[in-house]
Amino acid sequence: MTDPVILVFGGGPAGAAVAIGMTRLGYRVTLIAKPRPFEAVEGVSDRVIKGMSGAGFKLALEEMAEPSARQVTWNGETNDANTEHLVSRRRFDQALLLDLSRHGVDVISGRIRSHVYENDQYQVMVDCAQGGHRRVFGDFIVEARGRAAPTAGLPRVKGTPTVSLLQHWHGPPSQPSSAVESFSDGWSWMAAQPDGRRYLQLTVDAASADLPPKHQLASWCRERLERLHQARPYINRAEPVGDVYGRTSTAILCERSVADRWIRVGDAAMAVDPLSGNGMFQALSSALQAPAVVNTLIRHPERAELAKQFHEMRIEGLFYRFARIGRDFYLDEARWRDRPFWQARREWPDTQPIHRDVTPDDVTTALRPVVKDGLIEEERVVITPDQPTGVWHLNGLPLAHLLDTIRSQPQRSPTSVLTEQLGPEKGQFVALWLAKQGWV
Repeated sequence: MTDPVILVFGGGPAGAAVAIGMTRLGYRVTLIAKPRPFEAVEGVSDRVIKGMSGAGFKLALEEMAEPSARQVTWNGETNDANTEHLVSRRRFDQALLLDLSRHGVDVISGRIRSHVYENDQYQVMVDCAQGGHRRVFGDFIVEARGRAAPTAGLPRVKGTPTVSLLQHWHGPPSQPSSAVESFSDGWSWMAAQPDGRRYLQLTVDAASADLPPKHQLASWCRERLERLHQARPYINRAEPVGDVYGRTSTAILCERSVADRWIRVGDAAMAVDPLSGNGMFQALSSALQAPAVVNTLIRHPERAELAKQFHEMRIEGLFYRFARIGRDFYLDEARWRDRPFWQARREWPDTQPIHRDVTPDDVTTALRPVVKDGLIEEERVVITPDQPTGVWHLNGLPLAHLLDTIRSQPQRSPTSVLTEQLGPEKGQFVALWLAKQGWV
């Protein structure tokens, strides 16, 4: 394939991270993004900002507010130990498109009407936001349109059906802040911007919530918000603006997320329960290493199965990790354990703990796919119950080789073996680290 073109569908963090990553590998990239249909605010952690910075986001990060307080009322207890950066998704997404252009990505604002694969190329018809149509050609598709991405009959794992109802309010200017509160039939998230904009969202069970007709949703939401202690500062001297925006927030895993000529990333591959607060983080987690997968599929088709295995193992591992984090939050709320919302979520997706104590007998070494120099290659890694995809290295040191060396000399202490291999300072450091992990 000569000078292939990568087509990215979707301009959120996942699609943008892959697009920039592919330009860094020398590919031509065209990204097609539909303008966001509604305004929303999200809370972002410091580790997400660090990941975005590494991905090449600059102007988008300038839209992030300084960290502000987040109050959480859960299981009858309130704490304000955490902070988050609030960001307007509409402004963030617009700045992200500018970042993409600065990285050399051809950005098209519009809606994908159709795409077909003919004569060894994808042909995509786009309804442009400025009017008219545009036909785009490419060799590989990155599907990053989030939950709106067509599934075309692909097998999926789905959690308990969940819906989130977002209501915009407006009141007097205030300090930026956010809050979370559980209630008998779900939980709420609230955010206030300095200019008086407020965003109040209720997340409820799609089957048992007994939602009213659309024209009654605003009063239905207001009635429930007025019962919440945390909502009082957000609705005080404020009024709802516009309609309630409903969207699915069911956890979904697309079990087939990569093929020879396409890959799914972000919410298009796996969408997590928003309770975990990791929406942008999981999108980046599934996207940052996707360029190496795509690069391998294109440049080294003989490694295609290895590259696909790497991507799907990562997607599945991330999905169940975030699903279990959400499950444990639901388990922490004991007041309404028998209510339909809470009962359905207390043991999904399973009862397996997020973390477990590891002993040396639980730890093995094996060949697994890893990212190396922009490609997927096979290397020996350390496999543990918490890290089924494997841990390759620590500060550049190959852990499987070191662990195998220790085990080949059971009569000696790990510190003495590693000191001989790495020198006193590194040897003692790695031996202590391995012991803390429970590997030796």
